[in-house]
Parts: sequence; structure tokens; C-alpha cells
Amino acid sequence: MRHPAGPADPPAPPDGPTGSGSVTALGSGASAAPASGFAPALAPGERATLRLRENPPPGTPHAEHPPHPDNPPHSDNPPHPDDPPRYAPEWLRLREPADAAARAHDLLGPLRAHLKGRTPPTGGLVVHDLGCGTGSMGRWLAPRLDGAQHWVLHDRDPYLLHFAAAGAPRASADGGHVTVETLRGDLARLTPDALSGAALVTASALLDVLTAEEVGTLAAACAAAGCAALLTLSVAGRVELDPAHPLDAEITEAFNDHQRRTGLLGPDAVTAAGEAFAAHGVTVRAHPSPWRLGPDEAGLTAQWLRGWVGAAIEQRPELRARADAYLDERLAACADGTLGVVVHHTDLLALPRPTGGTP
Repeated sequence: MRHPAGPADPPAPPDGPTGSGSVTALGSGASAAPASGFAPALAPGERATLRLRENPPPGTPHAEHPPHPDNPPHSDNPPHPDDPPRYAPEWLRLREPADAAARAHDLLGPLRAHLKGRTPPTGGLVVHDLGCGTGSMGRWLAPRLDGAQHWVLHDRDPYLLHFAAAGAPRASADGGHVTVETLRGDLARLTPDALSGAALVTASALLDVLTAEEVGTLAAACAAAGCAALLTLSVAGRVELDPAHPLDAEITEAFNDHQRRTGLLGPDAVTAAGEAFAAHGVTVRAHPSPWRLGPDEAGLTAQWLRGWVGAAIEQRPELRARADAYLDERLAACADGTLGVVVHHTDLLALPRPTGGTP
């Protein structure tokens, strides 16, 4: 669902959302510096430029979200079959506060400790964010890590990359300079060379829409490059609604089956990713990261309910009559503030072991 751009929307670039060109970022916290280095600090008031690379070099990672009930695509302009999947920035903005509250803060301590001795003496920390969407992961994590940082934002949709670039953070936890570039690429071609110089790979709500082969490629590339990975908000296959309803379990089961369609991992993603990273000698930590939705999140809850029930019906059409009535009842409870929802997710932190030691 798309709406006219409002005050919170960043301006479109001069050449439009699908063309190759540059995007002027708000403020001075962005730079066109390549992933291997950092641009010099800008003069006060100087505006930086971000380059959107439309045609990436061979081996560049490409992270895409296939159509996914938790990430509704735009619906007003039917896509061309060759177009990348597109998610409404309005939906991504709606879920961003819940994502930020849910992410596992307990994993930040081990991550900071790991990165402390791995930041180059010159330049700063290089982070690759796969399937970045509108850039919510960078906005959450960059201000929680110390030192200068350069974020390489990957997504298949150039429209979302423009939003991510314009909304990128400007400073780290200790005031270090944060720079950004955007890239389009192919996750299936992710190689250690593509991650050369990177200290960290991040992704949010990505693992569960990958296949086992794609997760294996990601784990192998991170392990060979010696970089850590923080992969957040993978669906866990469990939902709690209060008050309970007799149809909850059947809808959940149908939704989980839908998640596993066409070979995608769905709720099995964290287990598969943990095993894939561990096979490369990487230390893996997992931590719950549930959405906890109450009356203050009614807008998000209503949109999530529509996607959740809709996916269940798509998977099992025989559910339609009962599921439609169920959805109406749940939306009414959401509107009057009497519905509580916990959507379980899991965050995964993968830390490479240094030679002869532990992370």
C-alpha cells in the first residue's frame, strides 16, 4: 500500500528512483567513499553525495526479500516480471520502532568486545547491511557502536536504497563519522572478496526468506572473510495472541507452511544458519527478539494480522470462510485496544574465532 509522500519521506533524486545517479543526503554524515576506505571529514555545513551503483561489479552481494507476508509489497503499480520485489516504505517505517525494541540488546556486548580489537587504526569499521530496506538496521546499530564507520547498504530495490541513503545515521556512539554507500547485487554471488575489509555483516528479517543454499553461501563468505555477522528478527514460527482463540494454532501452522514454500527456510532459518556458521568454526549465539504489540502498536498489529492471516489462507484456501471471520474479530479487538500479540523472532550473532583463541 502506497501513499503520497509526506514530510517524513526523503526527496527523490533528480534522475528518479530507478535511474543510476547520485543522492544528496541530509547533513554531512554520508559519503561516496568506497567500502575499502573513508572519505575525509567534511567542512561544517558541507553536503555529501551518495552514489547508487546501478550495475555492480562481478561478485557484489545482492540481498533481496522475495514476496513475504510480513513485508507487504507495493500494490498500486503491478510490477513487471523482471522488476525486483518492492516493499512499501510506509510499512517499513511502521515496523521500525517494534523492530528496534525487539532486537536482542544482549548480543551487543559480545559484538562490541569482538569488534574492539578489529577496527583499523586508520579509517574505521566497515559494515555490509544485506537487504537493507529503508536502512533501519543502520539507524539502530551505528549509534550503538563506537568509532568511525562505513556502511555498505545492499538491496535489490533502488527505490528503497534511496530512502536508506537519505535516512542514514551521521554519527557513532562516541561521535565518530558514519559514511554510507548503496549497492545492488546478488546474494547468490556473495564471495569473501565482496566482503574484503569488512568487520561485520548485518541483516534484518532476511534469513527466513532465504534457502538453505543461500544461507550456506552467506555463512561461507562471512567465515572466509573473517567478519562477524549480526542477523536479526528471523521468524521463529510461534505467535501468542491474548485473548486466545480456537483458530490461533491452525492459522499459525498454515502461515508457517507458507513461509517454507518454494524451499525457503521460514521458521527453520536460525537453526539452519547456526549449523552453517558452526560448520566453518564460527561461534554462534542466538537470542529471542519478540515483537510485543499492545494498544500503542495497533496500526502495526492490524497490518501484521492482515498479512499473517492472508498468507495462511493463500496456503490453505479451505480456511477462507473461518479465517475471514477470525480476522474481522481480531481486527475489531485490535481497534478497541483489547488485543495483545507476541510475534516471536530470533537474533543470531556469529563471531569468527581468531587463530588459537576464542572470540
